Amino acid sequence: MAQAAHSFPDAFLWGTATSGYQVEGNSRNADYWDWEQQPGAVAEGHRSGLACDWWGGRWAEDFDRAAADGHTALRLSVEWSRVEPTPAQWDEDALDHYRQMAAGLRARGLTPLVTLHHFASPRWLAERRGWEAGEVVALFERYARKVTAALGAHVNLWCTLNEPNVFTFRSWAEGVLPPRKKDIGLALRVAANVLRAHAAAYRAIHSLQPEAMVGLPIHLRPTLPAHAGFAPDVWAARAQFNFFSALFTDAIATGRLRRIVGPALAVPEAKGTQDYIALQYYTTDLVRFDLTNPGELFGRRAFPPGAEVDDAGFYASYPEGFFQALRWAHRYRLPIYVTENGIGGEGEAGDALRRRYLLTHVRQLWRAVNFNWDVRGYFHWSLVDNFEWERGWTHRFGLYALDRDTQARTARPSAQLYSAIARGRALTTNLVAQYAPQLVPAMFPG
Repeated sequence: MAQAAHSFPDAFLWGTATSGYQVEGNSRNADYWDWEQQPGAVAEGHRSGLACDWWGGRWAEDFDRAAADGHTALRLSVEWSRVEPTPAQWDEDALDHYRQMAAGLRARGLTPLVTLHHFASPRWLAERRGWEAGEVVALFERYARKVTAALGAHVNLWCTLNEPNVFTFRSWAEGVLPPRKKDIGLALRVAANVLRAHAAAYRAIHSLQPEAMVGLPIHLRPTLPAHAGFAPDVWAARAQFNFFSALFTDAIATGRLRRIVGPALAVPEAKGTQDYIALQYYTTDLVRFDLTNPGELFGRRAFPPGAEVDDAGFYASYPEGFFQALRWAHRYRLPIYVTENGIGGEGEAGDALRRRYLLTHVRQLWRAVNFNWDVRGYFHWSLVDNFEWERGWTHRFGLYALDRDTQARTARPSAQLYSAIARGRALTTNLVAQYAPQLVPAMFPG
């Protein structure tokens, strides 16, 4: 068999992504902790509990695993509810805990990427109407300034709010995540507050750390018309994309936030407030026009035919969609970091899908790099199995499996595969033949 390699630049970052609430455990001052206790909120009545026990100190052994596997970066988040458990009262011990984590990454040769808000908010903020109230902008700016001052000696790569499109619409339009409301008008008002809070945090970070790189991670979910020549399908697919995937990034480019009805909302303070595109891609949808589905802008979504679906039925592997997402990000002419990408699955079958997903998606990543698009890093979701919101522990994404009873970690074969990619900074024929031999003819024809 002829040998080939798809190589990446030496400076390209290879990491994994995590979030505080999902791995730390016992985030009792967060709004999500209260949400977990609500009947029917989480699959099978699961609780986050101890999670991966990072707050108890197990972050150190997981950082050791990442470093030993040849990773060069790791994404984590700060929990606002730990740093500011009551309004304007700062927990300096919590800040020092995060400072130790950031320093611990640097000591292991891992570049920290720190997110200030990953879905969960302080309980006190939720009690004050949280993201629905305009005061959140100043409150978030104050918090961003405090964390930047505490961690800035170790961190210069930041995200403000994780997936504002998911955060806004799953919480205020679909009513799945806290505060579980279903009001599209309110969702758009929240979106405006989120955008203003991001802009305020962006400026606060730069005032303390002018050299910082700050991004706003977007969940990019390409929507393709089920029939490319059928105008209603084309319209529905475009509408869904514009009002979910593209909403926030376009608003930062233009200073105007689209609304479903009426003129766009002017948010001039947000214009130009990102230094890189933080791209998060998992899957792609085909959209069919459907007049009976106004809640999703008259489009009915389904996975592309033939795409492998994970065991939770939540995501499907569609590598070409990842390349389309990268091409979309490239049009903004900013550096790109892929801040999340992955697929769930347990057991050998689930991890075999994860290996195929990883190989085929890294190949699309290489295509973008090979076109000289400014893609600088890739963060796989996730390092260790963690609490997956409304899916609880039923949806496992980790390169390392977690036994919640013993806290034992077990490397899956996908961990070994990702380690080989990161160490070699390349995708090779031998790796594909070893971990997913059935892919060799398609990935390396001839």
